[in-house]
Amino acid sequence: MNARQEELRRRLIALGFDEVRFARVEAVPAEDLRHWLAWGFNADMAWMERTAAKRLDPGLVLPGVRSVIALGVNYWPGREAGGLGPASPRWARYALYEDYHDTLRPALVAAGRMLEELYGAAGADYRYYADTGPVLERGWAERAGSGFLGKNGMLISRQFGNWLLLATILTRVEFEADAPLRRQSGEAKTESRIGLLCGKCTRCQEACPTEAIPSPGLVDARRCISYQTIENKGIIPRELRPGIGRYIYGCDICLEVCPWNRFAREGRRMLLAARDGIAALSLKEILELTPARFAEVFRRTPIKRLKLPGLLRNACVVAGNVATGAGAGHESVAPLTRLAAQATPMVRVHAVWAVHRITGAAAPQLLAAARGKETDPAVLAEYAEWPAETGATGAAHSSAG
Repeated sequence: MNARQEELRRRLIALGFDEVRFARVEAVPAEDLRHWLAWGFNADMAWMERTAAKRLDPGLVLPGVRSVIALGVNYWPGREAGGLGPASPRWARYALYEDYHDTLRPALVAAGRMLEELYGAAGADYRYYADTGPVLERGWAERAGSGFLGKNGMLISRQFGNWLLLATILTRVEFEADAPLRRQSGEAKTESRIGLLCGKCTRCQEACPTEAIPSPGLVDARRCISYQTIENKGIIPRELRPGIGRYIYGCDICLEVCPWNRFAREGRRMLLAARDGIAALSLKEILELTPARFAEVFRRTPIKRLKLPGLLRNACVVAGNVATGAGAGHESVAPLTRLAAQATPMVRVHAVWAVHRITGAAAPQLLAAARGKETDPAVLAEYAEWPAETGATGAAHSSAG
């Protein structure tokens, strides 16, 4: 590797990137992405289909591109993500920082300036992305040797486990390529590089409570907790709600069970800003959030993009899971009952579900006022999924509407 390229690597690491690798732009195997799209595994993330051609051909993003700089930031916090209590909501670990799309950007701008200084590149000779552009970040990171693609579909680093945030720089500067990882001696040789260093381990597939990984490396977003709690802007399918468990935003299950995490160590976090107060929020506090309080607590975090109704929806699901059968006296019941009558139908659907899960036979009486005023078809459909009321409660329901 030439001295100038190593100087660039050294400078990028000094900026705060924990992984800096280089790959040459070559043909990208298209079959896996096309199959994933054809099977509908992208759910309603239509932009994945619209940008498929660019993802497979970086030359459509930056004409004349020759190299990819694959960057990674270790975000392992060295501790549990969220409260330790059995009823505490859990957050994907990356969400407990300020939005990394924003905090990585100044370093990517600085990286571009380094290309200009060291290689005489012009501003038009590179483009950078932090999980926001039509780039196969994991694929290029794998090709550059940053890690291998695990059976959970994630990039797994031998040094950092599953905990790398990825950024990519496409450039017309030509670099010497770093070598990708190789199979360990004794590993069976197959054409696919998925699960290169997984061996026979299938813990990630087995651990997924919604069965979102039907085969190694293929994640069905339609069943994925991260998709349902972040990207899905509507109603979470009833059959998936119990599997969401305590996860209120995103999910780390298929990452955290991976044996390669034994090598993970706490990150330097030079390019990250921790937001520890989020993990300390109780479920009741979240269920009682006002718009002003939501804006205050989640400003500059990725959670802000979910918006308050989305977070309330998720909180209802978590409440219904952690307090199933707890009865009408549970602390979540009062805020959930109020949410069953609030302005957003999507929230009302999940509040109704949660109240029934928690209070059982008492739910019809608790929800009678909200039910009597309900006109939204989706919310009415949720009510209809539960056993009909009987006796005095049923009479009150009938007279109400």
